[in-house]
Amino acid sequence: MLQFGSTQLTGNLLLSPIAGYCDLAFRLTIRPLGGLALAYTDLVNPRGLLRQTVKSMELIETEPADRPLAVQLYGNEPDWMADAARWCTDHLDLAAIDINMGCPVDKVCKKHGGSALLRQPAEAARLAETVVRAVSVPVTVKMRLGWDEDSLVASQLAAALEDVGVAAITVHGRTATQAFRGRVDVDGIAGVVAAVRHIPVIGNGDVKSPRDAADMIRRTGCAGVMIGRAALSNPWIFRDTHALLTTGATPPPPTPVERLRFVRRHFDHLLRIRGERRACITFRQRITWYTRLIEPPPGWPLTRDGREASKSDRVASHVKGWRDRFVGLSSAAEFSTLLDEIAECHAAAPADPQARQVGRLARIG
Repeated sequence: MLQFGSTQLTGNLLLSPIAGYCDLAFRLTIRPLGGLALAYTDLVNPRGLLRQTVKSMELIETEPADRPLAVQLYGNEPDWMADAARWCTDHLDLAAIDINMGCPVDKVCKKHGGSALLRQPAEAARLAETVVRAVSVPVTVKMRLGWDEDSLVASQLAAALEDVGVAAITVHGRTATQAFRGRVDVDGIAGVVAAVRHIPVIGNGDVKSPRDAADMIRRTGCAGVMIGRAALSNPWIFRDTHALLTTGATPPPPTPVERLRFVRRHFDHLLRIRGERRACITFRQRITWYTRLIEPPPGWPLTRDGREASKSDRVASHVKGWRDRFVGLSSAAEFSTLLDEIAECHAAAPADPQARQVGRLARIG
């Protein structure tokens, strides 16, 4: 378990605030799978938040089932950041406020936010101190090892952040200029762990499996792990990782029915929260990540003459066809029809008796 100041979490696995993906609908869909101790909103601009722009209000949208939750803010103006943090804690039930010092995207860094703050560690620490003083909930920071290989400031900055009252630090084991290229530097993360005295450090980067998470903890000494992109293609990674860390074994993989049920419930949340048009648009953007969730089962004959194609041919044929139709998705009825077809494909496969028992996915809640 992790503790951020006064916030006690039930585990040590966190969902990364992936811009454009970890919205309310996704969080509501992934939480019931288990293992997730804390989720974050997408990064939010404090000026937009205080002006209550439509986009900012959508980014911080939440519901009682979406707990525990932290709001992540980005920017370089201490007073705006503090005021936005105060507004969030006044209006939302939050476990923490997180300051983004790790986003390497140009449009964030050009505004001197995100990982651009790593170029001025002293100012970054002063910004964090201002936010800490403004709110009663724990303040955390997500950062990288430095701006580039010549300015690896993470350990120095982590110590300074602890001194000004930051309650926890998440470290992505790359520099800003690396973005997502190259390998994560686990020694760099271990250096941050060694630099702080009492607060937890969470490791982040290239955690693609439960074993990767266990190795991250073992090799760095970090108190927890933040998982991002891997959760988009395998939403059960938190459940499986928690099981591995607590019992030494992982549960059986999700069945085809469970995978399709996840896809169905995610779309249903989008439909309820955003309406039909925007639900379809949003889902088009997600389907690349969901390819393995709709993959045809073994034993499904795809060739018209009845001969069974190779696995690669099966995947290429059916997944491409399904994905192309998802990309053109325009209505909830179209979504249900397509998901029913995928479910029937699974149900007809000899290797998937459970799908035959469950039947059409449109009827699954």
